[in-house]
Amino acid sequence: PTEHHGRDPRSLSSACRPLPGAALMVVDSVGKRAPNGQPGEILIRGPSVMAGYWNQPDATAKTIDSDGWLRTGDVGEMDDAGYIYIHDRIKDMIITGGENVYAAEVESVLADHPGVAEVAVIGTPDPKWGEAVTAVVVPRPGTAIEPGALSSWARTRLAGFKTPRRVIVADALPRNPSGKVLKRVLRQTYGTAVPK
Repeated sequence: PTEHHGRDPRSLSSACRPLPGAALMVVDSVGKRAPNGQPGEILIRGPSVMAGYWNQPDATAKTIDSDGWLRTGDVGEMDDAGYIYIHDRIKDMIITGGENVYAAEVESVLADHPGVAEVAVIGTPDPKWGEAVTAVVVPRPGTAIEPGALSSWARTRLAGFKTPRRVIVADALPRNPSGKVLKRVLRQTYGTAVPK
């Protein structure tokens, strides 16, 4: 907490800077260091980073490079002061029409709608765009959500390519025992192509 004292208030939303002995780096889609302020995958290296998966050299090679950098699977950016901001998980990022959409950003906007109790955003196959932003929403008790109206409401708060092309109203979101939403199950359940 004291590290943020007197700094730009935006740093309060960061995951902080690396601890002594650890190094963080953000890389682009081809593995080159991303400029500060540009999103990419967060890599970490240091003595506290695992050496690899037990008896799984292929899995280790996919996760840790020859220089010891561990691919976290998190998308984020680093600012000029070395603070890291985490945006989403790579597996939850949606690529629609060549544009990257962070599910967490769309979820945050939709969660502000007064009729939405819960929301999860996934990518579903789309014949034109590759993937379509798809929102699975659970309405607040006593509230009805009209999918088209929710998309129109979101369009005033998000760029057009981030606005859900498909809204699915559900009774509940599937969760694991610790309460995490199972997006894998949502993709299996709703992962059909969006009609043109």
